[in-house]
Amino acid sequence: MAWNIIIPIVTLIVGAAGGFFAGVFYLRKQLERMQNDPQMIQKMAKQMGYNMNKQQLGKAQQMMKKQKFK
Repeated sequence: MAWNIIIPIVTLIVGAAGGFFAGVFYLRKQLERMQNDPQMIQKMAKQMGYNMNKQQLGKAQQMMKKQKFK
């Protein structure tokens, strides 16, 4: 009887933790790829409503390279 309550709660906690870590892993991989590809940075900026020129794009890429995502 108690297992009908315990198992769903444990499953929910394990699933939430697994989803969180998978999301963090995916985000880090995207940011690492973005460091080497200025087109991805420009695409992200356009999605947020910004138009970046080459100088701004270079500065953004330098800032991302200084960050440690690993």
